[in-house]
Amino acid sequence: MTRTDFFNRSGDPQLWLKAGLISGLIVLLYASVVPAMAHTWWNDPAYSHGLLIPPLAAYLAWSRRERVFEIPVAPDSRGLSLILLACLLFLVGKLGAEFFLSRISLIVLLAGLIWTFWGVWRLRILAFPLLLLATMVPIPVIVYNLLAAPLQLFASNVSTEILQLVGMPVYREGNVIHLPETSLGVAEACSGLRSLSSLTVLALLVGFLQCRRLVTRALLFVLAIPIAIGVNVLRVTGTALLADYDQELALGFYHSFSGWLVFLAAFAIVLGAAKLLGVLLDGKQNASG
Repeated sequence: MTRTDFFNRSGDPQLWLKAGLISGLIVLLYASVVPAMAHTWWNDPAYSHGLLIPPLAAYLAWSRRERVFEIPVAPDSRGLSLILLACLLFLVGKLGAEFFLSRISLIVLLAGLIWTFWGVWRLRILAFPLLLLATMVPIPVIVYNLLAAPLQLFASNVSTEILQLVGMPVYREGNVIHLPETSLGVAEACSGLRSLSSLTVLALLVGFLQCRRLVTRALLFVLAIPIAIGVNVLRVTGTALLADYDQELALGFYHSFSGWLVFLAAFAIVLGAAKLLGVLLDGKQNASG
């Protein structure tokens, strides 16, 4: 079915009935899942970027509508495997009280429906908006805790070593950095995990918009991880230097402002890395082509 065929059939009562039934079932199944996830976005700063993901993914899907409707509809029963997987994830998530599984099942279900009713080629065109939607799902709490503690220790350890290299008499106990005038604790919020999750999402988006090759986009996504961690270490080091000079500079507004400033710096580095990778990798592809 081309775009013209789609609009010609848009008045078909059976088409609207099927779409309405499927939409109603999805709304019924996820009536409690989606609002609970939105509540997490609103109240947890680590996942506040999730508020922007649905409208952004919808815009990207809409911007690709010309390419989607150029491809004829090719229903594929293999898509039912994804729908079945989504149902299993939803069921296991509900029975086991595992929010991640029940939430991610929505993305798997959407992919399965597109594959089943529209075909694999249309699914390929809409793959990135679906991937972007998956980033709105908060990671499991157990995974978050497993990542946060090592990142806290890493940030405090490397920051202590940097401070010692510049001649400041400091020592570390766990995630607490003892300065000459005060002590600075690297809390979970300062582990860098919040900025890491947001920066990797931005790296996905920048890679999609700026890079042509899949390998370039994947490399940019991977590079965003050490960039986020490294910049967070510099933030902790700078906070320690300010706290030794004036403890008030490391608290309240100044502490929050430094977090935003450091994140903007990390984003600028990601943009620079995207342009560099585009020249080195995508440029080579253009030259050879």
